[in-house]
Amino acid sequence: MKFDSDHLGPQGTDADDKDDAGSRYADVKAALFHNAYYLTWGDQGEPELPCYAVTLGRILRGILPRGLPWQLKAAAERTVDSGADLRWGTDRRGFRRLLHPNGVCLFGRWIIDAESDFSGYFRPGSEALIVARYSTCCTESRRGYTRSLSLVGKLYPTTDPDHADPLRTANFITQEDLGGERTLYINDAELRNAPDVTPWRRGWGTPILLISGLLFKFVDVEPAIRQLHSIAELGKPADEPTRTPAFMRLTVPADQPRIEGDGLDFRDEILEQLYDRGNSASTGRKLIFNIDVTNQGKRRGLLRQRWRFDNWQRIGRIEFDEAVASYNGDFVVHFHHPAWRTDRNDPNTTRRAAPPTR
Repeated sequence: MKFDSDHLGPQGTDADDKDDAGSRYADVKAALFHNAYYLTWGDQGEPELPCYAVTLGRILRGILPRGLPWQLKAAAERTVDSGADLRWGTDRRGFRRLLHPNGVCLFGRWIIDAESDFSGYFRPGSEALIVARYSTCCTESRRGYTRSLSLVGKLYPTTDPDHADPLRTANFITQEDLGGERTLYINDAELRNAPDVTPWRRGWGTPILLISGLLFKFVDVEPAIRQLHSIAELGKPADEPTRTPAFMRLTVPADQPRIEGDGLDFRDEILEQLYDRGNSASTGRKLIFNIDVTNQGKRRGLLRQRWRFDNWQRIGRIEFDEAVASYNGDFVVHFHHPAWRTDRNDPNTTRRAAPPTR
């Protein structure tokens, strides 16, 4: 369907925005494909993908006590407090992302096929449907410029894309150096739940990184690590202890094709991994990410942070076979940020209080 800003998606219910509602994979997928920015990606005459700007003015909007909430603080709290998979908002237009506004959504399978001691959907033999969003921090999306590539995902505890009952999902967040990298191909990006931080690589965007980091420390204790306990508890019997890896790394296998093109937008790069330009039919190609985990990592530095890891263990892979860039993918889909725990395996050590019942 051609993008139409006056018709943003299928009509939903109030439950779409509630934390405890869960969702159906097919409904989320339909919503994200509903308002693609193109009829057929890569076809002649189609508009270029939109590029939403990240600005200091937008980040600071509402910070002064004039009756309006600080937008960045509200967005940070929403990311941690809301477990919804789609956030339509009262006007059915979703929410403008302030830090990662430009992205492409992907669909496929999460597969764990190696032995490990971890629980939930890190357990050997686990397979789940996954909805993910690949994005970049700030405004820049083109190859050859400093940007920080990121992949976030939500796992459905099923392999049936037409499951009848809504299911609660488990979400993860991974990213390159939060200050940015000069990674030319998505093939070379190392995406971790505990990324390095080099603030000054942002240039004029450094104040945005520092402000958002300080705010996330206030909202959820740790601004640069995204814990993985929701995956380790997905589908786990209540009486089984949680066993969560401390760190996860996602990388593209060496034999994945490389997409050439000077100044190529990462969204076009991902779409070309899966589709032929000007042809919406499935090619059968896949975009694969290896899943590595470890419990051994050490961070050094305060403002400039560097991680050193030992004993990475490859336990599985993510296989994507569909993707779309759409308005609903940029404004409506929501990825929950699991609240920080002092002990990642003990929900009683969660540092942030649960939000009030809605």
